[in-house]
Amino acid sequence: MSAATTATTATTTTAAAPPRVLRARTLVELLQAHGHGPFTGVPCSFLGPVISCLEAEHPQEYVIAANEGEAVALAAGAHLAGRRPVVILQNSGLGNAVNPLTSLCHTLRLPVLLLVTWRGRPGHPDEPQHELMGRITPDMLTAMGVRNELLPDDPALLAQRLEAAAEHMAATGLPFAFIVPKGAIAPYEAPGGGRAPAPGPPLMKRAGAIGHIVSAMDPHTLLVATTGKTARELERDRDRPENLYVVGSMGCASSVALGVAMHARGRPVAVLDGDGAALMRLEAMAAIGRHHDTDLCHILLDNESYESTGGQPTASAGVDFAAIAAACGYRDTHDVADAEALRAAVLRAQRDGGAQLIRVRIAPGSDPNLGRPALAPPASAARFKEAIAR
Repeated sequence: MSAATTATTATTTTAAAPPRVLRARTLVELLQAHGHGPFTGVPCSFLGPVISCLEAEHPQEYVIAANEGEAVALAAGAHLAGRRPVVILQNSGLGNAVNPLTSLCHTLRLPVLLLVTWRGRPGHPDEPQHELMGRITPDMLTAMGVRNELLPDDPALLAQRLEAAAEHMAATGLPFAFIVPKGAIAPYEAPGGGRAPAPGPPLMKRAGAIGHIVSAMDPHTLLVATTGKTARELERDRDRPENLYVVGSMGCASSVALGVAMHARGRPVAVLDGDGAALMRLEAMAAIGRHHDTDLCHILLDNESYESTGGQPTASAGVDFAAIAAACGYRDTHDVADAEALRAAVLRAQRDGGAQLIRVRIAPGSDPNLGRPALAPPASAARFKEAIAR
């Protein structure tokens, strides 16, 4: 009988026991004790503590992936080399992982262990972009032939279920998934207080950079903002009908902006992108470069982190986005790190026209009281369509 069932027999005067949570270190140690590793994936705040633990205590065992499909493929390769890999992903990223899970892991019988967070779980309010995927997550995994169950909150039971998962993967050659609900993992406290700040002069934060961008650009610019805090800060500080706030679909904002720019001729278009989002969909830069005569200013706000999920690092520190953009065919590129250079780059890019990249090096950090978008996503899209039509 489950704990939820037995609780109904208690007297009404008995206080409900607080929900149990796993410590990130406990989960990592249990996985390693059962022979699992390396770990790869894209962060979700539900599993952010686990990634923070791996980075701090087992950095050689954690591989930063740009998207979930890449993570599954990396894990498949690790399995071929004799390891028992673990893929960490948000359930919204299952869309990116469908192809390698079905046509790679299933076809070649390459079992990988998945830790899939359950954003948008029915009965648990979340952001609108998680509602559909939250409703179908278990069924979607099952439809792909991935046996799945909730991550146990008791270490002893988790150890048993890890054995069962290993037996299933060995017998079938298929992946196995633990679904991780909100609050299942306790916050992680890094030994010594975490990473030291990077040396050098102070950088702008994203909200300040957005302010300089909007004030410098042509007021008729159609502006597309990537998901997360970028869209939320733009709406809070610089809301206007010509703004589109993309929610979810991480990495797609620049392609949406290209589609707008190709068909809303005569209107300047810009996109506020992020380093994690750009890395997730680098192919978008190839398409933008191929249509380099289209007036699209691609502004990449780079704080080298997945800030919304706890500040885990992206791989952007070692990436020369300007060189990539130039190789893809962008008309010009700019790499800036201060307000004056940023404003000058925006003015020049819009004056010269064509596909332009502006990489803006910014510091992580945002208002802790930053709210969720006030405008419902369908209303944002409808208002944007009307602004284009005017």
